[in-house]
Amino acid sequence: MPLNAPPLTGIRQLSALETVRARIALAVDLGLLAPGERLPANGQIAEALGVSEITVRRALVSLDKEGVLERRRGRNGGTLVALRPPKGTVEATAAYRSDATAVTVHQLIDHRLALECGIAHLATGHAEEAALGSLDAMVDEMDGIVGWAEFHRCDERFHLALAAATGLSSIVEPYTAVLHDLYRYYLPYPVETLRDSNREHRELIAAIRGRDATASARIARRHVEVLHRTMFVGLMDG
Repeated sequence: MPLNAPPLTGIRQLSALETVRARIALAVDLGLLAPGERLPANGQIAEALGVSEITVRRALVSLDKEGVLERRRGRNGGTLVALRPPKGTVEATAAYRSDATAVTVHQLIDHRLALECGIAHLATGHAEEAALGSLDAMVDEMDGIVGWAEFHRCDERFHLALAAATGLSSIVEPYTAVLHDLYRYYLPYPVETLRDSNREHRELIAAIRGRDATASARIARRHVEVLHRTMFVGLMDG
């Protein structure tokens, strides 16, 4: 099915503001953002969720008014998840989940799976050491990141760089499109779990450097398949 077919574009019917409200509120409802947890800076959230900083600020202000978040002023200020946030009260969340159907998300993940396994296989035979060194540096950087928003953007850079390392420009464009379509459904996620994902990045680089195409494709498959079970939890029931 074409990626621009109507079933894959339902989320775009929601405004950017309501989408941000829904994604953050849903992450709170599911416990992906814990009570008392400090949110990243507005600019980092904006970059991670693909919206403007003004949109993020308006979304956080509204969620603060609804008791989901708590905005503090002063030296230790910022935006935190409320200690006892109400759940299921943000109307945009229901609309978001309705648009982000299980079929839609699973299809996008399968598109990514097909491309990513091919990218891993091709990179094994074509990636130069300079490119692998850059990927090593990205993995090291992600190991030191403490917030989901910053990690998400670094993760995107890693995967796009891996696609470029194949030397085939024809695969980079469709892979970028799939990745960005899937990222529209990304929810804030505990950084501890993201670190597990980063360990797979390191395994993948080692397999590529060792010219083990079978292992590279296997690691890539495992890396993407976990999305079906965990990374988009709350959007998928099947």
